[in-house]
This record gives sequence, structure tokens and C-alpha cells, in this order.
Amino acid sequence: MKFRYARHSDQIGPLIDFYTKILGLQLLGRFEDHAGYSGVFLGHDGADWHIEFTESAEKAQHRPDPDDLIVFYPENGEELEAVKKRAMAFGAAFRQSKNPYWREKGFEICDPDGYGVVVAMMPGEG
Repeated sequence: MKFRYARHSDQIGPLIDFYTKILGLQLLGRFEDHAGYSGVFLGHDGADWHIEFTESAEKAQHRPDPDDLIVFYPENGEELEAVKKRAMAFGAAFRQSKNPYWREKGFEICDPDGYGVVVAMMPGEG
């Protein structure tokens, strides 16, 4: 089974910048006006997952909860710090995670839609 996380948005350009420049994801593909939707796929070549953001004439209606998170696990502490530095340079909004586990293992930033993105060490590491 493969995994795709899909979200409708009004801010595809800022989302592409956020996920590629801070988290290092690649723009894997895009589509235009497919049944009224346009969108992009972000991830890593060869991975069995990716993130999709779509837009259409219908405006997105986001109501992110503090526990609605995407979590990324870097390979090591150096990568965690590198992502944190890129987030700071990008001007990402840092926030204190509601769940103390994420605060202990890493950090949380908000993507352009207001959803939390946690970057943390894997359980048992760091």
C-alpha cells in the first residue's frame, strides 16, 4: 500500500516553497484543470508516499486543530538542526506543540495553511 496525504488549499505557491525550501521535499509533479482541480505532488523520488495540494474555484475551509499534524523524522540530529535553521531563515512560524512529546523530541512550525508540521527524532533516538 502506498500513502498520499491530500489537502485542498488556496496557497499552492507558498506551500511549495514551505515544503521544498524548509523540509527539502521535491516537486514531483503537477496537474492543471483536471475536472476543475489543479495541484502538485511533493515528496522524494522513489518513496512510497507523497503529499498532494490541490486548488479549484471552491475556496478551502481549513479548521486545523493543534493536534492535526504532519510529522517528519530526520535521519539524525544534524538534519534536525539543519531543518530548524532553514525554517528560521525562511521566517516560518514556530509554535509550542500541544503534545509535550513533540516539544521534547523536536519542534513544530506552521505551514501556510496553518497546519502544524513537526520535525522530531524517531522514538528511541535523540
